[in-house]
Amino acid sequence: MVSKQLPQDILAEQLLELAIRCGAEAAEVYQSRSLSRPVFFEGNRLKQIETNEAEGTALRLWRNGCPGVAVAYGPAEPKSIVEKALALSKLNSPELMELGSNFQPHYSDLGEDVPIEKLMDWGQQTIDTIRKSYPDAVCNGDWECDIETTRLVNTKGLDCYYTDTTLSSYVSAEWVRGEDFLNVSDGETKRCILQPEKVAAQILQRLAWAEEKATLPKSRVPILFTSKASDMLWGTIQEALNGKRILERASPWADKFGQQVTSSQLTLYQDPQVGPYSCPFDDEGTPSQPVLFIENGILQHYYCDRSIGKQIGADSTGNGFRPDLGSYPTPSLFNFLVQPGLTSLQELITYMDYGLIVDQILGGDGGISGDFSINVELGYLVRNGRVFGRVKDTMVTGNIYDALKQLVKLGGDADWNGSFYTPSLIVEGLSIIGKG
Repeated sequence: MVSKQLPQDILAEQLLELAIRCGAEAAEVYQSRSLSRPVFFEGNRLKQIETNEAEGTALRLWRNGCPGVAVAYGPAEPKSIVEKALALSKLNSPELMELGSNFQPHYSDLGEDVPIEKLMDWGQQTIDTIRKSYPDAVCNGDWECDIETTRLVNTKGLDCYYTDTTLSSYVSAEWVRGEDFLNVSDGETKRCILQPEKVAAQILQRLAWAEEKATLPKSRVPILFTSKASDMLWGTIQEALNGKRILERASPWADKFGQQVTSSQLTLYQDPQVGPYSCPFDDEGTPSQPVLFIENGILQHYYCDRSIGKQIGADSTGNGFRPDLGSYPTPSLFNFLVQPGLTSLQELITYMDYGLIVDQILGGDGGISGDFSINVELGYLVRNGRVFGRVKDTMVTGNIYDALKQLVKLGGDADWNGSFYTPSLIVEGLSIIGKG
């Protein structure tokens, strides 16, 4: 397959050799080649099948200590890439070269490829299951297999690569009742196999909860964020644990190491061998590693790349990743896990006397400050441990750090939402605003 031919490509070696001949003291080449095969459904039926290929190469070099980066997509001429990188290096100030040396040339492939026919079967099975209970629902979605090979090679002898195959699905069910429009969506990202029956069951549960309409609860009640919605909370926590934010003292946790920063129910960590977002090394060639960030609410560690680690007197945690081919590596998380509790979603609901379930939101997290305001796209009223129906025209506001200190109960239904492995949870201290 085309994506697995990258390690035999000689472009990287040509770029490194030419860069050194042209006066660079050091250089590295980052290459990515991907093959994507998405299957699209629209209006309950198969709409189209696509095959998309992409190839990119980034050269980073240092001449007279000054860095320069050049990027090419598809087939490229080595001379033009090196000349561009050298020209850009003249515009930059000198900086410390942070290059890793060779530690392991090849890693086992991650995940398994599946045929187009299997993706089609999974898609149709999901839609048929939903429409068996709700024949008026209109379902759209896509099921996809992505294969990506990454290679990193530099003038210090580093040469490592691996191929990663991930499967993903996304499906939405639109249900119109008179003037009331409801859109429920869900999906999953896995390796090797998808679970259409699980995604369909989650959508059917939300549709059933939405059959009745409910009145907005009073301004301050416990709020249950489902595993799908709770990832909004963790974007802020990810920023607070960023070594760059610690160095800049922009994180409110810059002076909190060894102290209680969240509820004692929370343990947060990364694991390079777990989940569909695992990876063996970062974009600097540093082996990825497990890091325990918060244990039982106590701050233990942060994450960093080579540059930030050196500035704060620590080693890289294997978290130097490029936002895009033309960017320098910067501290980023590849996976983030919240250790789940033992309580099912239904048990969490039963535990609530009066509260709000937030399942889908419009708006993002509050950034490093933690202050946020979100529109609840899909929410439900809970009374006496039962879901009483859907609430509309509702907003939730508050501070994420405060909410995680007032964690009431942690669910055991953790699942991958983006690169976050998150369970449902109940928090207090947030305000609810809405009509009615």
